[in-house]
Amino acid sequence: MAPDPWLPLHAAACQLAQEVAERIQERNRCQRNGESPAKLNVVLRSSLQNLREKIDQLKDLLLRAVSTHQITQLEGDRRQNLVDDLLTRHKQLQASYKNEGPEPDVIRSSLMTGGAKRGVTNPWLLEESEETRGLGFDDLRQQQRRIIEEQDAGLDALSSIISRQKQMGQEIGNELDEQNGMLVVIVLLLIAIAVVAVWPTH
Repeated sequence: MAPDPWLPLHAAACQLAQEVAERIQERNRCQRNGESPAKLNVVLRSSLQNLREKIDQLKDLLLRAVSTHQITQLEGDRRQNLVDDLLTRHKQLQASYKNEGPEPDVIRSSLMTGGAKRGVTNPWLLEESEETRGLGFDDLRQQQRRIIEEQDAGLDALSSIISRQKQMGQEIGNELDEQNGMLVVIVLLLIAIAVVAVWPTH
């Protein structure tokens, strides 16, 4: 079985995104110190283009894997979320590069990856999601509880629907049994009538 190229490509894209964030910070330091950032800008433009190409490759590989059933639908959804996160990260880096957005938060990303060494990142924790960014522990716990409650409500509704369908099936089965019994009685009566009709009277 051929190795799955998607996962190493995703890890490489995450590492490249981290390197771009670090170079943007370095470029900004050069600007603040009055130094020329020209060389860094050239590298950043090339790196951002490379990152976009890797994301496009991830999208193509994912589409091919899902369409040919090489991975499950659940895994396909998980990978699509990772691609979406990378696209968001790319947009943020592009805005930071153009000085149209805040400086990328490399320090926070490093802390989230468990203090990983420079250039070695955890691809699963590169960027915190928009839904949880800025939330405290209690807020996160309440959000998790709300999600679980919504899932439980959905499961209860599904269970109720299945129970109703099961009951309907039983009722239909009982009705068919009654109709079959009536048909047997009718057939027997018809046979009896036919026998009486042809039975000799003398």
